[in-house]
Amino acid sequence: MTPESFAAAVAGRLIVSCQAGEGHPLRDTATLVRMARAAAGGGAAAIRCGGVGGLPDVAAVAAAVDVPVIGLTKDGTGGVFITPTVTAARAVAEAGAQVVAADATRRPRPDGHPLTASIEAVHDAGALFMADVSSLEEGVAAAEAGADAVATTLAGYTLPGPPPDGPDLDLVHALREALPDALIVAEGRYHSPAAAASAIQAGATCVVVGTAITDPQWITAQFTTALSPP
Repeated sequence: MTPESFAAAVAGRLIVSCQAGEGHPLRDTATLVRMARAAAGGGAAAIRCGGVGGLPDVAAVAAAVDVPVIGLTKDGTGGVFITPTVTAARAVAEAGAQVVAADATRRPRPDGHPLTASIEAVHDAGALFMADVSSLEEGVAAAEAGADAVATTLAGYTLPGPPPDGPDLDLVHALREALPDALIVAEGRYHSPAAAASAIQAGATCVVVGTAITDPQWITAQFTTALSPP
């Protein structure tokens, strides 16, 4: 897949993230595969999922759907943990992901290698690289380093305190202004169709939605809270 063909496949469309962490009721590869197939059947342009090696979600989903798979792997929960090393990036590509998503913030990487090393490893494996960033500066730097797509995945998650409730549309707009020809992916706290549409209006190429579509535990909690007495 080329950057141009990926952009054409997802432009103006929805990407669905099908993931479940350790301890979640849906933490089962076969379950996540069925979820990915359902999302693709509903019109998702691509699937974002995580897990390689002992957690073979990427390979299983890639084998089950006919849309591009954006793969990743997680190591821990703090600092740089989304596809944090060159070895991890290479493993995700080898598992069958057409696109490898990785933390592209300016925080120290566990293996000590620069971001460019992960980008080169992914390209050498024949896949594209999606840079998950938290700021305009990180997005511009990632694009200059050779990333094929820039995603707002980590906006609001790298600062002290809890993230804001809603998505960072200002970052989407700023990235589009700074990178007019880039593939900009809006991701992070898009909890309604209206919010997803607003990202496209702000300049995103496409939008990733996960929790609001694929986590019935979270969805149920929203209804439960709404129906609870004040």
